Amino acid sequence: MKLQVAGFLDNSLVNGKGFRSVVFVSGCRHNCEGCQNKSMKDFKYGDSVDVKEVFERIKKNRPIIKGVTFSGGEPFEQSKALSKLAKDIKDDGLNLWSYTGYTFEEILNSKDENKVELLKCLDVLVDGKFDKNLMKNAPKYAGSSNQRIIDVQTSLKSKKVIILK
Repeated sequence: MKLQVAGFLDNSLVNGKGFRSVVFVSGCRHNCEGCQNKSMKDFKYGDSVDVKEVFERIKKNRPIIKGVTFSGGEPFEQSKALSKLAKDIKDDGLNLWSYTGYTFEEILNSKDENKVELLKCLDVLVDGKFDKNLMKNAPKYAGSSNQRIIDVQTSLKSKKVIILK
């Protein structure tokens, strides 16, 4: 299965809690004003890479990293391939974050089973469209104050959004 990859960071401290690898995917329809990754909105930007190759690169960063983050572009536009990668990541004992312009509720209520499946694999979701007018007072790891940092597994169990503390 192929994934359109816009970029990859072997290790990062700014794309989620702890030392982690970051997979940037291509393609986004949100058109957030002030987006920092404008070139990644193009669905053809970057390289078509097999999910297994991406996972092998992530594994090479073990034991240094403790987690992986999906960013973009919009990860949920490639939810089928990322769900496969997410399962491999979780099976390898890493925690998993994802950024998205969608809300938790939009994904959970989506008719797209792949989006829901990807959500269920995540530990943390940073949700909501970036708003350049709300950058002040943004929580750590978010770009604007309207974005939420959600404990996905607890939220799914409690059937309500639980903000990560």
